[in-house]
Amino acid sequence: MRRRVALAILALLSTEWLRAEDAARVPLSLTEAVSRALAASARLAQLASLERAAEAALRGARAQRLPQLDLTASYSRNSDVPELAIISPGPPPSRLVVFPNIPDNYRARGALSQPLYTGGRIRETIAAADGQHAAAGLERETGVQDLVLETTTAFWTLVRARESERVLAEAVTAYEEHLKDARNRFELGMAARNELLAVQVERDRAELNRLAARNSAELANADLVRLVDLAPGSRIAPSDTGPPVAPPLADVETLVAQASQARAELKALRSRLRSLEASVKIARSARLPQANLAASYDYANPNPRILPLVAEWNGTWSVGVNVALSAFDGGRTSAAAAEAQAQADAVRYQLEDLERHVRLEVTGRLLDLETAVAAIGVADRNLDAARENVKVARDRYREGLIPSSELLDAETAELGAGLDRTTAASESELAVARLTRALGR
Repeated sequence: MRRRVALAILALLSTEWLRAEDAARVPLSLTEAVSRALAASARLAQLASLERAAEAALRGARAQRLPQLDLTASYSRNSDVPELAIISPGPPPSRLVVFPNIPDNYRARGALSQPLYTGGRIRETIAAADGQHAAAGLERETGVQDLVLETTTAFWTLVRARESERVLAEAVTAYEEHLKDARNRFELGMAARNELLAVQVERDRAELNRLAARNSAELANADLVRLVDLAPGSRIAPSDTGPPVAPPLADVETLVAQASQARAELKALRSRLRSLEASVKIARSARLPQANLAASYDYANPNPRILPLVAEWNGTWSVGVNVALSAFDGGRTSAAAAEAQAQADAVRYQLEDLERHVRLEVTGRLLDLETAVAAIGVADRNLDAARENVKVARDRYREGLIPSSELLDAETAELGAGLDRTTAASESELAVARLTRALGR
């Protein structure tokens, strides 16, 4: 008794909830859902920012090939000091100031430097930055593909939950009609109490399953609302639930080869590997000489390069070549090169493992799609047979030719067939989406 009361209360609350949700219903197709998810994704915005950062790093690496010009200006006030002067002999004697007291010092300087030879460091730095930039763009592409699959999964999960709820609601209605008839027969003494209780149990079980399906739909709706960035409380109404469009298929080896060339994750790892291999060369370049051209121009008052010092503006310049070679660094260069090589080896092994995983994933997704397509045909035939069995069983039951249990079995089989058809339809859609993702399309 308490169980029936609880179910009645839940049914009443469910009715009120359905009335409230109509006000916030949002029709949404799969294409629209994917488009909104791509526009609203914080994860994609993060990956786009990382790509811009990698692009800026590449520009910085390329700028190392260009000359660098530094301009400086300074002013200093010194304390007064005694002048240093000498008296020259001879007629007439003269006084020569060697170090005058000039408290105000002004200086303007322009310095130009240009790398001449770096042992390949600049070239490999550019190559490493270019690899990181390419990898960042490919990781953003991977994020797009992952988000498309996630949104598609959430969309069809919602469709399946809503359809399951509908099938179960129809089953509850059928069970209630059966229950009403069984109760009338029981009151007339034409049916045993256990038959009435069996129908009641199946009806209650279907109601509980319907409530569970509704809750699953609620969770799937919340997930899709999160992905497409709708207002909290929005009720998404999927507007395109037609048959899936399967991608053109080929044999497994052909699909694996296509995935190996198209998967953004693989291409990103290959770019990372190229970048790390360039980093190894950068570390080793420290063993080679480093040569730079240096030029400067000083305009100062007083100019310390002109003696004796005078409180007036004078310009001087210098041009030279600086060559540096690290004779001994305690093993720092070798350690840095070994570290970079180990990191490159790690990414190489990661790439090899991912290539094997892609082969397995493509094979599995292809088999899943074949199974899903076959399952739809089986589910359709099973549902048609179950409906026909219920029709025949209901007629025979009304004529008193079969007991209530046989009709109940037929109705339960119809419910299971309907749920199987719903599952098969959504699984076929998901199988197509998962295979498409596995192929990197």
